[in-house]
Amino acid sequence: MREIVIVGGGYAGFYTAWGLEKTLRSGEARVTVVDPRPYMTYQPFLPEVTAGSVEARHAAVSLRRHLRRSRLIAGTVTEVRNADRTVTVRPVNGADYELHYDILVVTAGAVTRTFPIPGLAQQAIGLKHVEEAVAIRDRLLTAFDQAATLPPGPERRKLLTVTFVGGGFSGVEGFGELLSLATAMLKSYPELSFDDLSFHLVEARGRILPEVGDKPGAWVVRSLERRGARVHLDTQLVSAEDGHVVLSDGEEFESGLIVWTAGNASNPVVHNHTDLPVDERGLLVVRPDLRVGTDSEPVPDVWAAGDDATIPDLASPVPGARTVPNAQHAVRQGRLLAKNLVADLRGKRVRNYRHSSLGVVATLGLGRGIFQYKGIVIKGVPAWLMHRGYHVLAVPTWERKVRVLTVWLTAALFGRDLVSLASVQHPRDAFVTSGEAQGFGASRAGEETAA
Repeated sequence: MREIVIVGGGYAGFYTAWGLEKTLRSGEARVTVVDPRPYMTYQPFLPEVTAGSVEARHAAVSLRRHLRRSRLIAGTVTEVRNADRTVTVRPVNGADYELHYDILVVTAGAVTRTFPIPGLAQQAIGLKHVEEAVAIRDRLLTAFDQAATLPPGPERRKLLTVTFVGGGFSGVEGFGELLSLATAMLKSYPELSFDDLSFHLVEARGRILPEVGDKPGAWVVRSLERRGARVHLDTQLVSAEDGHVVLSDGEEFESGLIVWTAGNASNPVVHNHTDLPVDERGLLVVRPDLRVGTDSEPVPDVWAAGDDATIPDLASPVPGARTVPNAQHAVRQGRLLAKNLVADLRGKRVRNYRHSSLGVVATLGLGRGIFQYKGIVIKGVPAWLMHRGYHVLAVPTWERKVRVLTVWLTAALFGRDLVSLASVQHPRDAFVTSGEAQGFGASRAGEETAA
């Protein structure tokens, strides 16, 4: 059998493997998926995970449950050497080893783009993975519990100050959802008032949501500001040491929660550790049929899709346009890649990728949203319902659709769950503290000394 290795189990990788399992004949090829996480993250749900509107596990699709005929390796590909037809795998446990392939699919996905800003690495949280979304939610809930025990003043103010850096879709949706959650939580905390909250959205450009038009983007800014938020345009984060935020416009304040959503960067293995052709941004050069290479210099048996691939946008009227890195394209590219790969194996004709945008839709908090398709703009509750309707249809597998719908219906009847589980990040603390209180630590120390 031919060995097909898929680097990355995100949108494009998952849908490629899923499509291959449905299409390949028995014994035709073996599919191996290499990814450090055992699930695909449905990233459009992460803002709602931060707000408790979607359960964290429901935003993750198990690879083993749905890729039953593929070999799954829990590890990270650290190097691709196409000249030798091998990739270097760093497993979760154990030493690095080489994995041979006959056909390679690179869908490694992008990583969060960061900058050497003082304090950023120590203070900020990203919003690209389920774990990060859960941590953001738990930190806000814990901050409310702590602030309710404090008198008005700087310490309480810092706990209830939230700063998002980055005004793209991920940042604006996460910001809007968390603002919605914080405002709703005030009903359960009579010790706190709306004036105690301080939400800041920092964007280096002169506008947010570049995927929508200027007027809809300006409307979103006004909407957030009417809800009590501060939107800092043409502003950069200068420092975040010890939670002390310094902005390029001269404003300074203390912030208990800092979320970094300022764009993506190409995966390091694609950017720095491969002999495959990449462009000036470190993205793989990919043809319209999703093969790596150019029309004049294709790379045999190597395919790519998703955020790490620069693919010609045949549906765009702009010459030389490339598909934007979003879920809409990654899902469809993965599906086509599976079909093209099988067609190529069987000596049949492959098809070029072409997809016209279905529009963009964003949630801005419970009951708030915005949708734009060309010149059509819908705001408020209708757009929010469109957002939920589209994504419950788009999330893979009926099992996940039903689970998400059940949580939404439960929240509509009983409200969002406001319980913080921040302690799960340190599960042994209660056990260790209990042992120390009973003198367990001291007795063990005595036994070791006697021995």
